Amino acid sequence: MTYSEAVAYLYSSRPPFHQVGAAAYKPGLENTLRLMGHLGNPHERLKAVHVAGTNGKGSTSHLIAAVLQSAGLKVGLYTSPHLVSMTERIRINGTPIPEKEVASWVKRNKPFLDEAQPSFFETMTAMAFDYFVREGVDIAVVEVGLGGQLDSTNVLTPLLSVITNIGMDHTEFLGDTLAKIAREKAGIMKPGVPCVIGETHPQTINIFIERARVLGILGDGLETTGCRIWFADQCGYLRTRRLHEAPGCELKGIYQEHNLQTAFVALQVLKNYAAIRIQPSAIRDGFARVCTMTGLRGRWETLREKPLVICDTGHNSHGIQYVAEQLKELPHPHIWIVFGMVNDKDTDVVMQLLPKGGKYHYIFTTPNTQRARTAEEMLELWEAVSHERSAVSIPSPMEAIRYALKNADENDAIFIGGSNYLVGEAVRIMNNE
Repeated sequence: MTYSEAVAYLYSSRPPFHQVGAAAYKPGLENTLRLMGHLGNPHERLKAVHVAGTNGKGSTSHLIAAVLQSAGLKVGLYTSPHLVSMTERIRINGTPIPEKEVASWVKRNKPFLDEAQPSFFETMTAMAFDYFVREGVDIAVVEVGLGGQLDSTNVLTPLLSVITNIGMDHTEFLGDTLAKIAREKAGIMKPGVPCVIGETHPQTINIFIERARVLGILGDGLETTGCRIWFADQCGYLRTRRLHEAPGCELKGIYQEHNLQTAFVALQVLKNYAAIRIQPSAIRDGFARVCTMTGLRGRWETLREKPLVICDTGHNSHGIQYVAEQLKELPHPHIWIVFGMVNDKDTDVVMQLLPKGGKYHYIFTTPNTQRARTAEEMLELWEAVSHERSAVSIPSPMEAIRYALKNADENDAIFIGGSNYLVGEAVRIMNNE
């Protein structure tokens, strides 16, 4: 079996969430546990950091992995979705799983997969954990796919649980309030396992405190030795130390400040409670070279200099609010915005957040996924909100990006975002030009 055949088999027999949405979602751990049993229960042999959250969990996972790698550990990293190649989801010390390994794994396990019919994500989770164990990683950083409590990755009992933040996303699966979503994500918290919460909110903080109390990881106070839950944005002294120890970061989006703080606190907890040796120099180096070391792409990433071309994977209102703020800070005379979203996001709210005015030129497009909102729908929504009639719709992402490149002056800026799939297309196009 070739790699192409393996990918075709995985996509055709169990289409992934990023392609078909709700039809691919299989909540619950039964199938994953069956897969793990078939593979010899690799999840029980993994030392891991488990990272959930509405936004920032990918960046935070990469930040933690980079520092652990800089500290001399062999680090597995499991994230989703991918931008260009499926192999991006499973990495060891930044190197994606080899294509021949994917092909061999699928061929070896195909009879069981045919029988058990796991989802695409369940299959990829099993592949990742099995690969990490067979390759002898010292520790794995594992990003939750969707939610927490019922996510396939939640078969782990990690060294540390991390929940970056809570926002309104995937409400059809997780609930239609911040409190309901927080309860789902709090499901990754485990008895006796330390937990870091990145960003607090009045509607969610008590949910985490109560969950920690039930699990026995809440001491007499949030700073006592008996406590095993930390709220990163309340740890002022840790923030001061982070700024002293790791002043630079390869991730440039202004929203990364929250992820840096969360990752820093998580690393302190790993050092103090999991006996992992992490020197200040490892934090400085890991943060400064996170993209280089782990292969992270699409986070306020510069793809070209003249005109300036930037892409970002922010794809819901919680993420777009920071993107919009940064777009407003760009000093360029004209900013061309190639934008597309999928149909299960809070598009109406996002449209309110996007910057308006004469310097912004919108090109709405249709991301390459069955879940996409059409370019025409996006244009109609934009015109209803902005009352502007200068935007255009170009269904093909490639043609939309080329339109922006053709019309932008070398002193202008181009932003591409709104969907992971659109960013992936931008990375592919720029890599080939």
